[in-house]
Formats: sequence, C-alpha cells, structure tokens
Amino acid sequence: MQKTLSTIFRGPVSPFLPRAMSVYNPHFVEPVFRKDDQQVLKETGEASKLAHVRIKAARNNETSSVFFDDRVRKFTNYIMKGGQKELARELLTKCFENIKRIQLERYNLATTPEEKEKIETNPVKIFHEAVENCRPLLQLTPIKRGGQRYQVPVPITDKRSYFMSMKWILEAAREKERKVHLPEKLAWELLDAAAYQGRVIKKKQDLHKQCEANRAYAHYRWS
Repeated sequence: MQKTLSTIFRGPVSPFLPRAMSVYNPHFVEPVFRKDDQQVLKETGEASKLAHVRIKAARNNETSSVFFDDRVRKFTNYIMKGGQKELARELLTKCFENIKRIQLERYNLATTPEEKEKIETNPVKIFHEAVENCRPLLQLTPIKRGGQRYQVPVPITDKRSYFMSMKWILEAAREKERKVHLPEKLAWELLDAAAYQGRVIKKKQDLHKQCEANRAYAHYRWS
C-alpha cells in the first residue's frame, strides 16, 4: 500500500485537547528524515506541497542512516530514567552485545548445518521478533452498567500493543535478581520471548485467557 502525505505526517493536535508545551504551533508538520519516505513523496508528487509549509526541526536522534530503527529508539526511551538517554543507549547496546555473544556461542556449538541455519545472530532481528511475539490482541476495559463494573474484552490498537509488549519485557527484566546487571537480564528476556517462551509470553497468554473467560460481557462494549 502506497504511503501518502497524511500517513507519513502526524496531523496537528486539536486545540481543544490538553497537549504538552511545545515551541511549535499546530501549523508545523513533522519532518521527513527517512530517505524511503522522501522518495515516496517525490514519486507521488506530494513533495511540492511542502514547498511553503512550516516543518519542525528533526530531533537529534532522528537520522536518515540505514541503522536507524524507530522501535529501538522508542524502547530506549522506555529504558531511560531521569532523562539519562545516553545511559539508556549504553544499556541497550550492551544488551545487544550479550545477545550476539550468546547466539554466536550457540552457533559455534551447533553440529549440523540445519541447526546453524535456525540460529539468528542479529540482535535487532531478535528484538523485533520478541516484541512481535509479546504483542497482545485484546485487553480488559472496565465498563459500568447498571451500577456494576464489568471487565469487558476489547481489541487493542497496534500502537498500544507495541507499547504493552515492550513495557512487559522491560518490567520482566527489572523484576529479576537485582545482583545481575540489566543488560544481561534484558538479553535473556528477549531471547526467551523470541523463542516464544518465558514470563512475558505467559503474561500475554494469561491476559488472553481472562478475555476469553469474560467474553460474555463483550456486548457491553456497544451498549
């Protein structure tokens, strides 16, 4: 499906909704810093619409590099505490180094070519696979009907599911033994999730079981 200007840019924030303070007013649009998105705008002819449009400045962590990954950037923000983004980047880099080391050890210990082909050594791909495996499809929402509050299963948006997936992975890593450094705990948690096992996968399955148990209240969503 072809990207359009409306899908690449996030629309202006409504003045009637509470919003954080910003140096840009709602007339400014988000910058297009990825080369693929810039090429799409040129092919569709929508690049000419930006000739006289005010554009926000790109963030210092947004780059056109082939190594830029928006989901890794968001996960770095979730790790960050107290605005220490450089520390969060270092922790995630060490986590990827641990994943690489563990997978290379498994690769070298494999005896047959078939076993070696199944072992993924790219930590970024393992991260994406782990996040995809932990994404929930439903969530429980409290809805009040007749003076009583029911836990109603409702579908979850893609943005919310990715957020919950990365949040669960990070929480599961931080809840482990405190004597172990975070990059090592996070590396094992991502490897378990990529293999569709571990505490985060169990948490997702438990949530789906609760939604299945409360499916009798699903009609309250529209009532």
